[in-house]
Parts: sequence; C-alpha cells; structure tokens
Amino acid sequence: MLASIPSPSSGAIDIGPFTFRAYGLLIAAGVLAAVWLTAKRFAARGYDADHATGLAMWVVPAGLVGARLYHVITDWRRFEGRWGEAFEIWEGGLGILGGVIAGALAGVAYARRHDLPLGQMVDIAAPALPLAQAIGRWGNWFNQELFGKPTDLPWGLEIHRNERPDEYIGEETFHPTFLYESLWNIGLVLVLLRLDRARRLGPSGLFAAYLAGYSAGRLWIEAIRIDEASEIAGLRVNLWVFSILLVVSVAWVIETWREGVDEPVAGEPAPDETSGPDVAVDVD
Repeated sequence: MLASIPSPSSGAIDIGPFTFRAYGLLIAAGVLAAVWLTAKRFAARGYDADHATGLAMWVVPAGLVGARLYHVITDWRRFEGRWGEAFEIWEGGLGILGGVIAGALAGVAYARRHDLPLGQMVDIAAPALPLAQAIGRWGNWFNQELFGKPTDLPWGLEIHRNERPDEYIGEETFHPTFLYESLWNIGLVLVLLRLDRARRLGPSGLFAAYLAGYSAGRLWIEAIRIDEASEIAGLRVNLWVFSILLVVSVAWVIETWREGVDEPVAGEPAPDETSGPDVAVDVD
C-alpha cells in the first residue's frame, strides 16, 4: 500500500554537465509520442506518414504560444506588476484549451496548404492529443503545481512546505491532480481508438469526441484544484469554459454520429481490402 506520493526535490534533471527543466523535457516527450501515433494513423489511411512531422512543425509552436496566452489571460492577476514572468514558460503554466485552439488553427492552415481533407486530418490527430497531454502533465509533478485539495488517501501527493498555499501550510498531502488527468487522458486515448475502429462517427466526429472526453475530465479535476485562479460568479473560469465546451462538443458528436459506414473514408482501404490488424490494434 502507498503511504503517499513524494514530490521530486527539484524541477530540473541533470544529464552529464547539462541541466534540463523536466517540464520542458516532458512536453517534448509528449510531442514525440503524438507524432509517432499520428504518423501511424496517417499511413493506415493511405497518406504519407511524413505529414505527422510536417503537421507538428506547424501545430506545436502555435499550440505553445496559444497555451501560454490562455494561461496568462485567464490568470492575469498573478502576473500583475511582474509581467516579465509571463514569458517564463519553463516555470509551468500552459492552458491546454488555448493550445488546442491555436494548434487547430495552425492545423487548418496546414491542411489547406497540402490539400488534406480537414475532417479526416483532425480525426487522425485526435487520439494523439490526449497522449501528449498524458505525458506532459507529469511536468506539473516536477514543478509541484496545480495539485488538489488536502487528502489522507494512500496516494496523496507530498508537497514541500514552501510550495503550499498559505491557508494549507499545515497540510502535507494533496490530491495528485496531475496523475488523475494523466490517467484520464490515457483512458481517453483508448476510447478514441475504439471509437475509430467502430467507424460510427463522420468526419471530425472523433475530434469532437476528444473535446467532449477531455472537457468532462477537466470539469471534475478543476473542481478539486486549489491553485489561485480567476473566477466568474464564484467559479473558476475553466469550469465555465469547459462546461460550455462539453455541451458544444457533445452536440457535435451527436451531429456526426451515424448508424454505420457503407463507404470507406477517402484515402483509407475498405475493411475487406485490409490485411492484418489496423493501427488501433497496433497501439492498444
């Protein structure tokens, strides 16, 4: 039985004479994992797997900028009087929703430039997004940030005294929200791959399912977080945002739902022409 989950003593990792921020390394690892899965899915649908790398070169920089902007805009009070810290991305503070929005816009531009059907492209990339997020969330563990309320559960997260909010200075263990979200996202990857195999959703439906699944997870995780955040009518801004996104994305999924797929998706072989297991089987 676990007594508690310890926090790392430092947010940096030393490799030989070099020191790297763990937060950045984990984001990079998440990107690499997402590119790998996206490449397999592009190839499985008959497209050049190199589109995964090309897409990442457009989406990742845009996503990082969008994620940071979202964080700064929604939590602007913490930067008042010290706006220079808004650029210190290595200290943590990325709003996933802002990254998804900015990354999606970059993806649209990439699809148009390379004559790719947008609906198929976002569905190809959809399972890779929560995979990247599942890995990147561990950066919060190294930074000892975004943890939840105090708890005495066996998997409570130890937080160093100088990292605790003043009102919780006497508490020692807290809900490991980074772990909750990471596990939720891994489950979401598996659900999306299963939905993709079932072929019940029309173009862009899988991406909508990702938005719905991620929003649902963030709602209950946001509800137990205690980090400082801007509020509207007594609720964290993210609770409002993800509630709206959940409603919109569920309606989107319903709109794309269909009873079956009689015709193969463009660029993808028909089921009876496919030999061997598909990509979803390869990565489960």
